[in-house]
Amino acid sequence: MDIQKTYPMGVRKFGRVNWIGVYTLTAREVTRFTSVWTQTVLAPLITAALFLAVFDLAIGVRRGEVMGVAYIAFLAPGIMMMQLMQNAFTNSASFIVSSKIQGNIIDTLMPPLSPLETTVGYATGAAIRGVTVGGIIMIMTFPFIGLGIAHPLWLAVFVLLGSYLMALVGVATGVVADRFDHMHVVSNFIVLPLTFLSGTFYSIDILPPWLNAISHLNPIFYVIDGARYGVIGQSDANPVTGALIVLTLVVALSLLCFGLFRTGFRLKS
Repeated sequence: MDIQKTYPMGVRKFGRVNWIGVYTLTAREVTRFTSVWTQTVLAPLITAALFLAVFDLAIGVRRGEVMGVAYIAFLAPGIMMMQLMQNAFTNSASFIVSSKIQGNIIDTLMPPLSPLETTVGYATGAAIRGVTVGGIIMIMTFPFIGLGIAHPLWLAVFVLLGSYLMALVGVATGVVADRFDHMHVVSNFIVLPLTFLSGTFYSIDILPPWLNAISHLNPIFYVIDGARYGVIGQSDANPVTGALIVLTLVVALSLLCFGLFRTGFRLKS
């Protein structure tokens, strides 16, 4: 007769890391946004195309070159990253808030997932949505404006960092928020202004010195600027510095989300 193996208290039978659990949580997040792809993927593509068309028609002809390239070529990487980050944020924040409102957040808290594994699962699922949106925008718009990729590795670095940065902001927002109103406050009054004032539509070199200095305090500036360097080979800041700053924020936000899940803040009450 088989005797079931017992494990000491605190030792999990699937090892130090519950890889199956992390994969399942990530896959659930991916399935959730792909099942409504017209809202989560197609809509951002149309929005990005409209941004490019409107700004190019309204400003592009008179604006001339920016950083040595046509204005639309300067604009395209910023628009791509703006949509990427907004979708990564929305994915994690909206699902956690909706799960809390509907009372099924317990389905995530009950499985044998550590706080770090839960953080990784939510953030990776949201980051995949961001990367998917950004990749489709790049594939569908860059060839039409004759835009190549100057530094693919740098572009990949900032795409991943930007996706995880906003995915983790979304996780923290979802945990702290009690209603969708709270989530929209963060989205409309923090995320959106920081995105629009990050150099997406302009080079910060044209700003007065004091405003230029303030722009360097905006973490999203480094994401946009680094991705632009990856695409057109020009940037306002050193991409190495930008990558280190964003990576530091990603680590800090990971620790914050870990702490929130570990304490069960606004999750277990």
